[in-house]
Amino acid sequence: MAWEGSTRRQRLPKNWPAIRRRVIRRDEGRCTALYSDGRRCELPGTDVDHIVPGDDHREANLRLLCPWHHQRKSSAEGGTAAAQVRVSVHRPKPQHPALED
Repeated sequence: MAWEGSTRRQRLPKNWPAIRRRVIRRDEGRCTALYSDGRRCELPGTDVDHIVPGDDHREANLRLLCPWHHQRKSSAEGGTAAAQVRVSVHRPKPQHPALED
């Protein structure tokens, strides 16, 4: 399950259901993702997505996505986060034996 082990649900504001309803109404119940040719996705939106990841729950940072676009975006964010962790692991460069004192 996607929420398993996550603290995300606890970090949502108490009025999240009302915020979610407003976003769904604003986005007319349709996915807001755009295809490369500029067309909007035709599928119903079911997932309220944070445009910029994190805990900014302002409506300007929220949009409605279909499950396919939301999964695609979340997977990309997860991959980026994992890559940053891999890059941040510092491994000392081995020194050439001839340069050791």
